[in-house]
Amino acid sequence: MRKAFLLLLFITAGFLVSCEKEQDPFLISAKSIGRLTSDIKINQLDSIFAEDSIVKQVGTSELFRKSNEIEVYDNKGNKLLLIEPVQAFDSTSTIGFIQVLDPRYKTAKGVGKESTFKDLVENYNISRIENTLSAAVVFIDDLNIYVTIDKKQLPVELRYDTQTRIQASQIPDDAKIKYFMIDWD
Repeated sequence: MRKAFLLLLFITAGFLVSCEKEQDPFLISAKSIGRLTSDIKINQLDSIFAEDSIVKQVGTSELFRKSNEIEVYDNKGNKLLLIEPVQAFDSTSTIGFIQVLDPRYKTAKGVGKESTFKDLVENYNISRIENTLSAAVVFIDDLNIYVTIDKKQLPVELRYDTQTRIQASQIPDDAKIKYFMIDWD
């Protein structure tokens, strides 16, 4: 009886381990985006995206390239991510920045590239907002992300002024995210 109980226990434990939830390939968290983590090296991307396409910027001379951005496409040709290493032109470097291009990538609270400013405010604490020439850059330090909102969506008095500090209350709820970036640098 005891042997049967132990056998049943091992079978149940094995079943539970094998049914472990598979990682969401489109989930954005503070230390990962899908299968990418902050400690992944550039030379590991080929194996991580084995079923997808990776396009590395190729130029006539490395002297004239300002970076070595890597584009990731899914097997249907949709652009997923734009990746830039911490150390340019070093395949052993880790990932520094990721621009999210595919709307399927979302945080656990459903915020992604096609979200609005209201979605951000309702789900996350905004760390700060930077005023640039053409955009308001909104930082969410808890997730190591920042998003840009085109100044064309802001009130007129903020569009042409880079000196004024932009407050969250000045950004319309329906303002769309222009760029969704992850910063692991």
